[in-house]
Amino acid sequence: MVLDVNEIKKILPHRPPMLLVDRIIDLVPFESGVGIKNVTLNEPFFAGHFPGYPIMPGVLILEAMGQVGGIAMLYPEENRGKIALFGGMENVKFKRKVMPGDQLVMKAHIVHVVKGNFGKLHAESFVDDQFVAQGDFLFALKDAEKNQK
Repeated sequence: MVLDVNEIKKILPHRPPMLLVDRIIDLVPFESGVGIKNVTLNEPFFAGHFPGYPIMPGVLILEAMGQVGGIAMLYPEENRGKIALFGGMENVKFKRKVMPGDQLVMKAHIVHVVKGNFGKLHAESFVDDQFVAQGDFLFALKDAEKNQK
């Protein structure tokens, strides 16, 4: 199953500049997803990370990988309108920089749903088939609380 950015925005509450998935190229709801992020020099974080030597921040790579896993969990109708929150991260590793012009490919697999709306997913990312980063993410699905101050 392929999803464009308009379909992704129907699933995730994120919006630019925090929406870090441009397309889902493979999706098995409640199981796995593969997404892409086309990294351009116009990304707002490159203005300060780092001037003259732009590198995508590792925390945003992790966020992008988590968003792909979130799409796999939130795609089913019964989870629409919920948000996926990080509960923790384990086994995080970085191997390669991500720079303007790269296409970041993120693969997320839901390891298990622990109990109710809590679970764990494993995600990895690549550029040109070269390993970039990985991590295990603990997450919770919650109802979106609107109009909070």
